[in-house]
Amino acid sequence: MIYLTRRERFNAAHKLFREEWSQEENEAVFGKCSNPNWHGHNYELFVTVKGEVNPQTGFVIDLKELKNIIKAHVVNKLDHRNINLDVDFMQGKIASTEVLAIEIFNQLKSHIEAHQAMLHSVKLVETENNSVEYFGDDHAGN
Repeated sequence: MIYLTRRERFNAAHKLFREEWSQEENEAVFGKCSNPNWHGHNYELFVTVKGEVNPQTGFVIDLKELKNIIKAHVVNKLDHRNINLDVDFMQGKIASTEVLAIEIFNQLKSHIEAHQAMLHSVKLVETENNSVEYFGDDHAGN
């Protein structure tokens, strides 16, 4: 088993809030991240795939294909967008980094598997001090 990681970057705006809560309740829980006028991040996304090396190509997955999958199903949908308003796979979900990482994983999994590789993890860096890494539901208990 070998692991291969691709990094991509995107910029996006969001806010953390619950519509059913008052502005005061949102501020108490989410602080300045609940700013009604949004805020943004320069995200870094690390997608790690795993599998066996194909003896004919020497690849787990062709990096051009991995790049195209990530761009088409994630980066193009998120870059210079409002995560709360513009991103189809985030509709109705709280736009936290944790939830975003889970949903990015869900967007990529089947497309990567179609290329005979397995999606190992998604790491999403929100700031130089904060990041989230998600290994998928079936990783629980392993």
